Amino acid sequence: MTALTALETDAAIVVEHVSRRERPVDGETIARLRGEFPRLHRLFRALYGERPDGLESLLHLVDVALDARGERTAELKQLDRVRAADPAWFESERMLGGVCYVDRFAGDLDGVRRMIPYFRELGLTYLHLMPLFDRPDGDNDGGYAVSNYRTVDPALGTMADLRALASELREAGISLVLDFIFNHTSNEHDWAKRALAGDPVYEDFYLIFPDRELPDAYERTTREIFPDDHPGSFVPLPDGRWIWATFYRFQWDLNYANPDVFTAMAGEMLFLANQGVEILRMDAVAFIWKRLGTACESLPEAHLLLQAFNAVLRIAAPAVLFKSEAIVHPDEVQDYISPDECQLSYNPLQMALTWEALATRDARMLQLALDERHALPPGTAWVNYVRSHDDIGWTFADEDAARFGIDGGPHRRFLNDFYIGRFDGSFSRGYPFQENPRTGDARIAGTTASLAGIAAGDAGGEDRVVLAHALAMSTGGIPLLYLGDEVAQLNDDTFQDDPGRRGDSRWAHRPLRSTARYAQRLDESTVAGRVFTRLRGLIEVRAATPEFAGNELVPFHTPDDAVVGFMRPAMDGGGGAVLVLANVGDAPAAIHPETMSGLEDSATDLVRGVSVELGRGLVLPEHGFVWLRVSRR
Repeated sequence: MTALTALETDAAIVVEHVSRRERPVDGETIARLRGEFPRLHRLFRALYGERPDGLESLLHLVDVALDARGERTAELKQLDRVRAADPAWFESERMLGGVCYVDRFAGDLDGVRRMIPYFRELGLTYLHLMPLFDRPDGDNDGGYAVSNYRTVDPALGTMADLRALASELREAGISLVLDFIFNHTSNEHDWAKRALAGDPVYEDFYLIFPDRELPDAYERTTREIFPDDHPGSFVPLPDGRWIWATFYRFQWDLNYANPDVFTAMAGEMLFLANQGVEILRMDAVAFIWKRLGTACESLPEAHLLLQAFNAVLRIAAPAVLFKSEAIVHPDEVQDYISPDECQLSYNPLQMALTWEALATRDARMLQLALDERHALPPGTAWVNYVRSHDDIGWTFADEDAARFGIDGGPHRRFLNDFYIGRFDGSFSRGYPFQENPRTGDARIAGTTASLAGIAAGDAGGEDRVVLAHALAMSTGGIPLLYLGDEVAQLNDDTFQDDPGRRGDSRWAHRPLRSTARYAQRLDESTVAGRVFTRLRGLIEVRAATPEFAGNELVPFHTPDDAVVGFMRPAMDGGGGAVLVLANVGDAPAAIHPETMSGLEDSATDLVRGVSVELGRGLVLPEHGFVWLRVSRR
């Protein structure tokens, strides 16, 4: 008779533990637990198997998941079943995301509710509300310093308001997206206060050291993220100890080497899922595990943690998806994307290279990224965006740049100077963010309209805004609009007059919703009206184009370095496809008939709704693009 494996032994203990629970567990949930437990067990043993309390911690985690499942409403359990029957729902050509700060865009949660008719007019199916939890007064990193994950900032509403909003959005066909800020808490979180007071249980929730010996050792290999705020990765506590703070001094990193931290945060995650959140943006995923002698970024344990969170969701709230936020080397970004980890991911490389192409008038690096770094596993998708609430960092791979004779470091400095407006002839009016005079490093802040040339009165500004969004809408995945960009809002320069914001130039591209701009959205004699009309037209065309579903992309090269090209094949496997050609240059680009020789002569311009004869070639205007439905010969 063979000895029982660790999985069999522990599974038997879990079965016995569940059978003794006061709250009974239904058969559907038991089936989910049985299906996910082997994966969760493997991951938990890999992370915490050496600890004597490892099994006890796993039992506690199972209780947290089962309690959350029991508290899930009938409406949300039905959503779980609907999503299980259509697991590719997020790959639809009708998907369109919008993102905003509640207070900046709508005042409060009730204001967001009143905007639902506008969201439907625009075509949104996904609404990401930026952090809205209780946070410290004053500087709080735009809400990314969380003091309580279960309390809405009172200025915005209540958790009951959020729950009701999620339900109303769902009725309108819009999925609610929130941030899960799980790398760190605010220093005003109850856990942090207890740690500071010397409670040994909560001291182990953070990474606290009595002196500089270990902080100095760690900082030999970690990088400074916000050098304007503090050097290195640690900040001093009032009692002389040092605590890990990767980002701002008031954001204290959690210690995931402690399984109680994982279980506590799993509870917070499931609480949000049970409010009706359908997608969780997993913030700062690369930083969640620390190991001495490494950069403490994208370590293997970071992936194990995400997979373990994923397994917990599959038990308690399987309709919910993860979206990773990993602003790291392009190779590392893709490591986080899989059905078992994060089903969705921001596409920072495409975003950054779209701006790079517009500055250089050269699409070769963007084309290379689409050729070689776009493919994803089945059951996953990119979230493509032109800009976000955050800064623009130049995340391209230096080895990719070198293939075109470009030195990555100087090229990034050029791009910073260009988008800040320091480069002669620049059309951009951006701000530097976290500029480091010692190293020359910086990132860029600014609204799309201000970065693309509208603020400067450049003749190509409106076309660049539309072109950038046309690329985000056509490459595959979910396109994401920062709300306000669709009416060409400009930078809010008044942030410099606000003591709570002046130190963070990203507030320039987080303006209050302009009622004047939105009132002009149907008036094509205005900038807002022209940009809105053109973008709304693209959204409608995209939603009616099945070829834009999914993520598959086939490169289509032209001889012109200013033109990026690709085909989106029909998912039915036939010979049809949509050909996308986009000209980032300041002069018209001629596409000769020979380039089209593999296609049938007759095509349909989906944006203009006219027939095109490819045998005559094409001319793309400066900053112009086409979406052509074509057939292969």
